[in-house]
Amino acid sequence: MTELWVQRTGPRRYVGESSRGATVQIGSEDVDGVFTPGELLKIALAACSGMASDVTLARRLGDDYDATVRVSGTADRESETYPVLDEVFELDLSELDADAAQRLLVVAQRAIDRTCTVGRTLKAGTQVNLTIATD
Repeated sequence: MTELWVQRTGPRRYVGESSRGATVQIGSEDVDGVFTPGELLKIALAACSGMASDVTLARRLGDDYDATVRVSGTADRESETYPVLDEVFELDLSELDADAAQRLLVVAQRAIDRTCTVGRTLKAGTQVNLTIATD
């Protein structure tokens, strides 16, 4: 299993790392060149939707199809939650007739609903356990 962690690199600035060698810069909105934790949550959702439908879409559109998944949502600062996250999956289906395009969209939506772990987790809610370890 891949290990994940964040390491503090400065005031309100962290680097996220994985045991596979990936890194991502994380910080507050006033720090250039970083993602906020909320932005990473939204990106994870968009990436999950894209990846969950990738095989389905590539099978019909070809391996080199273009897709962009945009995600937005404003934090409710009173509750410190994102009450609504909106995704827009941009695809060029102009090569398909209307019926084929509609069928593909239904199958892609089913794939996302069935296999996008991030989306399924957000919809279901999850238990988070925090342990603070000290020396």
